[in-house]
Amino acid sequence: MIAGTVSTILFAVSMLPMLVKAARTKDLASYSLGNLLLANIANAVHSVYVFSLPAGPIWLLHVAYVVASVLMLAWCLRYRRAPGGATDVVGKGLRPQERLLEA
Repeated sequence: MIAGTVSTILFAVSMLPMLVKAARTKDLASYSLGNLLLANIANAVHSVYVFSLPAGPIWLLHVAYVVASVLMLAWCLRYRRAPGGATDVVGKGLRPQERLLEA
């Protein structure tokens, strides 16, 4: 149980740099929309199994994966690039060069 708890915490914490960078830069161009969609579908199906198990570290780990996957998908949809290179950020149609200047 201790090993499961420690590994769960380490795996959950290992996702934080990715989430922080995605939230800060809003640059998710390197992420595949198809992969993020499949990951979320897989997490939904896997939830049926995980939550049928007794509560434990696996629940926390699965919730961390679900939250990370949902956030990445939502951000990917919200901040994806428009055909002209601008982003679909609400209120900001910035081209990559303009985003660098704003940062």
